Amino acid sequence: MKIAVCLKQVPARDTVLRVNADGTWIQETDINFEVNEPDTYALEEALRLKESQGAEVVVCSLGPARAQQAIKEALAKGADRALHLDDTAFHRLDAYGVARVMAKALEPENPDLVVTGLQSDDFGFGQTGVILAEALGRPHATIIMEIQVTTGGIRVKRELESGWFQWIEMSLPALLTIQSGISKPRYATLKGIMAAKNKTIRKLGLADLQLSEKEIAPRQKIIKIYPPAMSAKTEFFTGNPGEIAAKLVDKLKNEARVL
Repeated sequence: MKIAVCLKQVPARDTVLRVNADGTWIQETDINFEVNEPDTYALEEALRLKESQGAEVVVCSLGPARAQQAIKEALAKGADRALHLDDTAFHRLDAYGVARVMAKALEPENPDLVVTGLQSDDFGFGQTGVILAEALGRPHATIIMEIQVTTGGIRVKRELESGWFQWIEMSLPALLTIQSGISKPRYATLKGIMAAKNKTIRKLGLADLQLSEKEIAPRQKIIKIYPPAMSAKTEFFTGNPGEIAAKLVDKLKNEARVL
């Protein structure tokens, strides 16, 4: 079995974020980055399957040179090798573009199973995994809480609304998006860190994947981002207690929308 894990590097959760000069994203200089938390759960599931099924785990990560830090962390935890998708043409791609690039990189690998985190901590769209499944022409299931390997494929547990769950049987190859909290991600050991130095990280650019910039052009664009405006307003109610109570309930229900 071969398992591909899609891994993203995002700004660290404790980083103080500032809007960049053109107001279209955050300022990415002088801030810390870390592995996208939902993707750590996808990696952990892949490593557990490796241990139980003897699988090969291949990490696929799109990002600039700094993304190698996230890749090396995954290799130190137990992944076997990695694909690093690095090209200036990949900067600020939307979910569609990222999925197209990853699909091209993973097609020659032909993994039996592709796993991703449910969503990224920066954009949070939850779209890349399902678009990637479509680009690869594979069945997919989302919000996975448990994976069981069967004789003919896999059996997965999905989280639904209102505390409900759903079991699905799937044939391979397939793609799964993993829910955060499914397991306890491991730490890299000293032995794993040393072993990661000898593992292969293959760098691929636009030309290597035989793609054009037009094929991965964003379908959506961030026009502007800005911090929420802070405002304070005091309003006094007059009348008898019954009238004041009625006005307060109306405000809480129709304006504050907390009732």
